[in-house]
Amino acid sequence: KLDWREYIHSDNPVAAALLSKMGFRPEERVRVKLEFLRMLARMKLDPARMELLAAFFEAYLKLNREEEEQLYRELGKMDKKEVDAIMQITTSWHEKGRAEGRAEGLVEGRAEGRAEGLAEGRAEGLAEGKIKAKQEVICRYLARRFGADSAAIQEKVPQLTDMDALDRVLDELFAAGSLEEARNIIWEELSRFVQ
Repeated sequence: KLDWREYIHSDNPVAAALLSKMGFRPEERVRVKLEFLRMLARMKLDPARMELLAAFFEAYLKLNREEEEQLYRELGKMDKKEVDAIMQITTSWHEKGRAEGRAEGLVEGRAEGRAEGLAEGRAEGLAEGKIKAKQEVICRYLARRFGADSAAIQEKVPQLTDMDALDRVLDELFAAGSLEEARNIIWEELSRFVQ
């Protein structure tokens, strides 16, 4: 496996996404996620590409609650401008108000604001935000790859509300060579929940 440290200064979006698949020790998980977010902020890609990269990254490196808290503590130690750029990226996963409140709490170093923002944002917004973000990534990918012909299948994507199902669709969708293959991937996941 490749050493993730060799790629963190790259402006290559593929390198950023693949950080989650590179060789790192378990105790480096938070650092890898932080460096991924810093890379995204530095590259200033359009929102669709950022969401696509983030969804890929999250599919392979999901932080647990303690690691998320450690990540936010690390953000609290960083430059306000850089934290602001990173928080703009993650707002698609969280309700905007909660994310801004959490960012303010982190930047100002207010322990009370940080704990409240983290607990509220994670409990109420993180899971729902990640689901919506992955749904959006799938729809945007379908629209870019297959154009208006994919509109009917895009309408079905919001019915996929299971994180594992969305991850499977994301993983398989990039290999789809045709709209028909993409449609079958989504229908297969939808049928798992109807049975």
